[in-house]
Amino acid sequence: MTAYRIAIVGSGPAGLSAAAHAARLGLSHVLLEKTYHLSDTIYKYQKGKHVMATPSQLVLRSPLDFEAGKREVVLGTWNDQTAAAQVNVRYHAEVKSIAGTGPAIEGSVMKIVTRKRDGTSETRELQRHAPPYRLTLTNGEEIIAETVILAIGTQGNPNLMTCPGGNLPHVQYQLDDPTEYTDEHIFVIGGGDAGIENALGLCADPAQNNMVTLVNRSADFATAKDANVKALLAARDSGRISLMTETTTRQIEPGYITLDTRDGEVRARCDRIIARMGSAPPRGFVEGCGIEFASNDRLAFPKLSATFESTAPGIYVVGALAGYPLIKHCMNQGHDVVEVINGNLDLKPADEPILEAKFTGLPGGRSVADWLEYLRSRVSILSGMSSLQMREFMLDSSVKLYRAGDVVFERNAPGSSLFGIADGQVLVEVNPSDPSITVPINAGTIFGEVGLISGRRRGATIRAGSDCILVEISRNAALKLMSQVPSAAREITRITTERSLLQIFKSGLAPADLVDVIAGAKVESIRAGQAIIKEGEAGDDIFIIRSGSMVVEKSIGGKPVFLSYVPAGSFVGEMAVIDGSPRSATVRAAVKSDVIRLAGEPFRALLAAKPQLLDKLRGEMANRTRLNNYIESKKDSFSSVVDMYTGVANFLVDQGVGEATDVLLIDEKLCVGCDNCEKACADTHDGLSRLDREAGRTYAHLHVPTSCRHCEHPHCMADCPPNAIHRGPTGEVYIDDTCIGCGNCQRNCPYGVIRMDKVPPKKPWLLSWFLFGSGPGPGEPSHKWAKKADPAYAEKAKKAIKCDMCSGQEGGPACVRACPTGAAIRVSPEQFLSVALMGREGK
Repeated sequence: MTAYRIAIVGSGPAGLSAAAHAARLGLSHVLLEKTYHLSDTIYKYQKGKHVMATPSQLVLRSPLDFEAGKREVVLGTWNDQTAAAQVNVRYHAEVKSIAGTGPAIEGSVMKIVTRKRDGTSETRELQRHAPPYRLTLTNGEEIIAETVILAIGTQGNPNLMTCPGGNLPHVQYQLDDPTEYTDEHIFVIGGGDAGIENALGLCADPAQNNMVTLVNRSADFATAKDANVKALLAARDSGRISLMTETTTRQIEPGYITLDTRDGEVRARCDRIIARMGSAPPRGFVEGCGIEFASNDRLAFPKLSATFESTAPGIYVVGALAGYPLIKHCMNQGHDVVEVINGNLDLKPADEPILEAKFTGLPGGRSVADWLEYLRSRVSILSGMSSLQMREFMLDSSVKLYRAGDVVFERNAPGSSLFGIADGQVLVEVNPSDPSITVPINAGTIFGEVGLISGRRRGATIRAGSDCILVEISRNAALKLMSQVPSAAREITRITTERSLLQIFKSGLAPADLVDVIAGAKVESIRAGQAIIKEGEAGDDIFIIRSGSMVVEKSIGGKPVFLSYVPAGSFVGEMAVIDGSPRSATVRAAVKSDVIRLAGEPFRALLAAKPQLLDKLRGEMANRTRLNNYIESKKDSFSSVVDMYTGVANFLVDQGVGEATDVLLIDEKLCVGCDNCEKACADTHDGLSRLDREAGRTYAHLHVPTSCRHCEHPHCMADCPPNAIHRGPTGEVYIDDTCIGCGNCQRNCPYGVIRMDKVPPKKPWLLSWFLFGSGPGPGEPSHKWAKKADPAYAEKAKKAIKCDMCSGQEGGPACVRACPTGAAIRVSPEQFLSVALMGREGK
């Protein structure tokens, strides 16, 4: 049995760096690698992959060199330098267990819960022992070490496909050589760096002739590096890759994949699936070493001190297993942990100067470590992170002192960042006409979540009610936080749920009234067409529509008849809670939607305690009962009209009304084809009309022309490099002058309502043309005039053009004002569908 000062398990970037530094310091060490080569994670990168060296501003401390470059070059450099440093490497040395051989540590019994595939669990106790540690290898050999550095990463424990067919042989979790595949329809599942790089590699050579589609469950690529996202979008723009965002896998069959998209179910040909959905720490092995995790969440990381020491004394954790996946971070950690083991306890992390600059100017004179712990312990959404995770998190966030009265942001200002209150209090100005009417938000919680979730402009002015310290978290950092720290996702969901309920139900409710209701609340993603309530079934859950929209239908004469449209911010299901009756109608998603499911029993207890809320819900119930009775009474004498309007409702949902906030509709019974609507739009927007009257679809006499729907979650906003697309104070989605003409919005819009065009010079007054010949004459095309008026017009770059609802102009949209017969109307979908159905009897 051989004894060492340090045993390093895993030869990834962190482990290699630690071993090389131990060799340089002359420390007795061994580097244990279970494979036959170094750095298995990078070795398994696809051939030719470009390895990034981010963050660029971070100094590299490792004795091994590392620069951005191809996988093969990086591995070659490390192999050469490891050999030159005389690192003691043991290959084919897989560690089976690590156990302390010293005396038992008093009061240090650890409970380990093992969850089995059948849903049951098994609990066992582990008594921790002091070092030295015995490392037992799978071949039976034993090694003794005073200290252990775990640098095993997480790639050996990938997240698996759980949908039907997820275990079929054409589903794989790694891509070694993308050039091996040709003439295949390949779906890459996952929008992180690994998924993006795999997708790009599969279509890098046009001769491969692969049809590559990348599937991402969200609209954003929050966990991927910016350079990778830009390369992915460039590949999409050139037609080499198809992107499917806000999409999940429903079923896998030989030769096919079925996906749930925002607009419904899609079944497509598929020869191969490469699933790159991240990985989780190898919890069983790590807990068996006596190391506790931060929580019971599958994605939780081990509890670590600021010097990387775990709850097992003398066992240190570095690299991806510590929550730091970036290579440069890992290499610095490997260097630093050996310094700590060697007695250098005063060494500051390499990112210390960057973080010191962020905390400059704050009161209190705290160190970086103290500030990180202060913020982590004071802001609820940050409490689940380790000190190491906090360091990485703060590199992408900022912290600032606001004095009492300072404005944090103003109503209608653009912004999608999230704020955490570490100290003090902020005030929300709830009445735009009277800033003195405010609602306080106290330390520990967050604000700004509406902009984060919906992308809408700020809904209220918020100012500091006292001196306060706020953490501002960028949208990408917040999304990354929610995806990587389960406790943060739960807390953000809890807070947004609470505020949604207070906003929707009002009735004098306070947060304390909702504790039991929210405790059992669940956020669920509903695919387009899926029912959350089915007519005739039992059930008493209430559903809050968080995003998307629903349609309500009732079976009349064996046919589903449209009743109403339910937009985001509404609720359904209250009737069963109040009277205990079976569901009276079916409620299904018009588009992919998120709902908050509230259990009936705690909500019933809330109604008993709050009579005013019960009265409100009874009023809603009465309205819906009247609508049901109306439909029932007309099922014979009025059935043809009901059928027609049910058809119209379904048609409008198919045309995107389900995710719209404002729609232009034309009644073809009234339209005379004068095109005044298009002309008025052009005259209002420098000669460039934002609508095409003749284009679009028609059902019965109702026409939906090509014009912006101002979607609740605009597709066009998803990827705008200069952030030039905004939502105005009255809901309009518009493009400002910072547009660079990249065309991403045009490609992302599923309704074809955005086009790229050159913006002509401003037209002079008509009187100027009449008296002096300035400007385009009657009937003269604007582009023809622009070429004469501006010699440089032909060289101008195109910009994105779309409807802005004539924002800022008196009287509302020009297309509606110019219609001589009243055929053109702009309405919200719930207004049209409900009013059209109920108002038909009088026509």
